[in-house]
Amino acid sequence: MNNPARKNYDHLIVGAGFAGSVCARMLAEAGRKVLLIDRRDHFGGNAYDRVDEHGVLIHPYGPHIFHTNSKRVFEFLSRFTDWRFYEHRVLAQVGEQLLPIPINRTTINKLYGLSLTGDEVQAYLDSVRQPRSPLATSEDVVLNSVGPDLCDKFFRGYTKKQWGLDLSELSAGVAARIPTRNDDDDRYFGDSFQFIPAAGYGRMFERMLDHPGIELRLNCDFRELRAEPPAEHIVYTGPIDAFFDHCHGPLPYRSLRFDHQHLADVEQFQQVGTVNYPNDHDYTRITEFKHLTGQQHAGTSIVREYPQAEGDPYYPIPRPENEALYKRYAELAEQQQGVTFVGRLAQYRYYNMDQIVATALKACEEILA
Repeated sequence: MNNPARKNYDHLIVGAGFAGSVCARMLAEAGRKVLLIDRRDHFGGNAYDRVDEHGVLIHPYGPHIFHTNSKRVFEFLSRFTDWRFYEHRVLAQVGEQLLPIPINRTTINKLYGLSLTGDEVQAYLDSVRQPRSPLATSEDVVLNSVGPDLCDKFFRGYTKKQWGLDLSELSAGVAARIPTRNDDDDRYFGDSFQFIPAAGYGRMFERMLDHPGIELRLNCDFRELRAEPPAEHIVYTGPIDAFFDHCHGPLPYRSLRFDHQHLADVEQFQQVGTVNYPNDHDYTRITEFKHLTGQQHAGTSIVREYPQAEGDPYYPIPRPENEALYKRYAELAEQQQGVTFVGRLAQYRYYNMDQIVATALKACEEILA
């Protein structure tokens, strides 16, 4: 698969995650010759999965649950995988209780010892909410929706751990991702399509990249090829500030540390795929992978997530000053000839997987136009 001497490519794609892999396939199908590189020793980016040493299929970079309302995105990925239907459910530990999150009727009734109907739940929320206008911060969004007590029990501590910031310091869009419900719907996502690749993300990416027009090089850093790129056009999916050598200063990203653990004598560690810990412990959540994959296997594997400031960039931090800094880099990107910036890090956006796929498909349409 590797042929370092070959220089005749139409496109160099930097990063073999969702954005880069989708672009590679689309461009190759259009008859273009593509060199896809990644500095890691595997493709798939953070969605990569593998079987651990105990035989359990895990997500090394934390849980990845595919969900979308886009039929186009779902149909594109369906070319490369069969699916396992999976609706993600999350519980949050509040005191001694494990309660559904997003907040729903069950959450409120169990938390406060009530027996409210759906209409009564909405009336309760209306009575405790603190109207805010405009909704400028995530604190505004949460207080406007559920009021201070639910905010402190479910959101404030989790946000402080996840982002290293208070709710009042984050843009409104972060909290707006999480709905509040007055019924008993305990699904974390409400999208039309909710699935996990039946044979895993790794197999899906393998099929996506199985095309004669795609050459893949792993353990390959963009800096090794940048001086003399082997293609006229570059698709760049890495951090946009790194592309420009941090000339305006580094963009803030949040990183994660993953503590994986195998429990040989435990068939099921927790009752749902993920349990959040908004107020206790240094970690934000624990995920048990067998819930996601449906794998039947002796023992179980879990992961605890510890957010941190240093390390690989995982999440752009949504704050107005960070967006202003990104726009300075975006202006440089617009002036670049022969470079397309696409993906969460390249566009400094807190994208879900389906949004990355949709963005990559659109980018390829523009490249090929």
